[in-house]
Amino acid sequence: MKVRDNYVLLLLLVCSAIFLINLDAIFVNIMEARNFITAREMINFDHWIFTTMNNEARYEKPPLPTWMTAISMFILGMKSLFALRLPAAIMGILSVFAVFKITEKLTANSSLSFTTGLVAATSFYILLSGRDGQWDIFTHSFMLWAVYCLIGFFRKEKVWRNALIAGLLIGCSFLSKGPVSFYALLLPFLIAYWIVYRSKFSKASLFPFISMLLIATVIAASWSLYVYFFDYSDVTEITNREAGRWLDYNVRPFYYYWNFFIQSGLWTVLALVSLIYPYLKNRVQNTEVYRFSWLWTIVAVILLSLIPEKKPRYLLPVLFPLAITTGLYLEYVFANFKKMHIKESWVLFFNYSLIALVGIAFPIAGTIYFGAKMANIWPWFLLLSLCLVTIAVLMIYFLRKKEIRQVFYLSIWFIISVLTFGLPMAQKIEVNPDFRSSETLSLYEADLGLKAYEFKNFTPELIWEYGKPVPRLWDGKDFQLPDGNKFLLLATEEETSEMKSVFSSYRIEKLDYIDMNPVGNKHKDRLFRNIYLIQKPTK
Repeated sequence: MKVRDNYVLLLLLVCSAIFLINLDAIFVNIMEARNFITAREMINFDHWIFTTMNNEARYEKPPLPTWMTAISMFILGMKSLFALRLPAAIMGILSVFAVFKITEKLTANSSLSFTTGLVAATSFYILLSGRDGQWDIFTHSFMLWAVYCLIGFFRKEKVWRNALIAGLLIGCSFLSKGPVSFYALLLPFLIAYWIVYRSKFSKASLFPFISMLLIATVIAASWSLYVYFFDYSDVTEITNREAGRWLDYNVRPFYYYWNFFIQSGLWTVLALVSLIYPYLKNRVQNTEVYRFSWLWTIVAVILLSLIPEKKPRYLLPVLFPLAITTGLYLEYVFANFKKMHIKESWVLFFNYSLIALVGIAFPIAGTIYFGAKMANIWPWFLLLSLCLVTIAVLMIYFLRKKEIRQVFYLSIWFIISVLTFGLPMAQKIEVNPDFRSSETLSLYEADLGLKAYEFKNFTPELIWEYGKPVPRLWDGKDFQLPDGNKFLLLATEEETSEMKSVFSSYRIEKLDYIDMNPVGNKHKDRLFRNIYLIQKPTK
């Protein structure tokens, strides 16, 4: 078999470039900091079951992804961002291969499956989630592979094996982020699959099905029940707080997700076209599979829209079936583009001409935008400009020849070029001139021999950079003051007046500040702290 026909190898190479190159280029964000702190405290404090953040109970998320990250951290180093993000990147790659295998099982068409895999790998939020140390990609990746096994189960293929593996994977999905993927990915799949394929449940499948449910339940409930019985008070408090947030936190209207297709990024226009069911239902190669993936996508969006709390990243599970509908549309385009009427093909010319225009305009626009900063980034800027302009010229050339498959592949190279040569520039252009790491606090602790405390709230990014927990004086009800005569205290600008009121009888001396804002023109107060020396008055 020629390399160009070895779709598994080619997809692996593309995924490696997309998910692994420059994995450590971007600053740690708040979600990552929370997860990385928990992983670090697993190693440092042996908190593998009773998980913590800043040495305080953290049971909001099940621990499987944190365990995986902690193991990577232990093997490759606590300071390596590549090591910390590697487990998520691996799960991102696995999720893409799950889309590939699901499509292949449904269509027996490896070329189409390769196309859907490439679309999935380069869809914006799938790409972002696989390069970010967040846990959404874990829960959905496990569930996608469970879906693959369930399709085999419903088709009576190796029933016992598929049932047992599906049960294991469903349990791992729950152990990654609770019931999120049950609701947003598995339930829409089951609804769509039943509507389209009407799979009948035989008596021979009963025992394997029950076994699958038992395995999934045992794995899913194991950690939650253990911490519930042995740390009831913390679990109850956290559960009540989290339950309330689903109803009154980040509430958005029902139609908030109606522009969900833009989360596919590069594929926004084509994904939208692929959802026009009356247009495509009789054009695609496999109407049944198209109907199934279309329903899976739409049902997922509707179910997510029913939840009051809404965030763009919650749309991640929608992008997997959407990649299949987009892939089916693209395969129709590959086969028919040369004979398409302009009324039908103009959207493709528009989509790829727009990408080509971005590539051609980048060197000029970039030179104007970066200005004086060009001295720090010119090697990367030059390489990226050469790649994007070359890709743009080739896109226009193949568009004129109506070789649309080549244009499609060039768009994949467009994304890879940005990740390879664009991300290194981010570290050099978004720099805060007043940046002061939380490691500054360590210097004062060592120099003065004093312990540091947070006044009221802690910020995950600061704690992560600092390297160890910083106790809070505020316990949720009152301030618990330290016993020593002197100590260091961190407080935001907003907390200053309250801090001075609490310590009105103390001597307060401002020593320094911490500013973890990575970008100078985007100041966030939560990433800023003043460092104070607090001293009890002498009698």
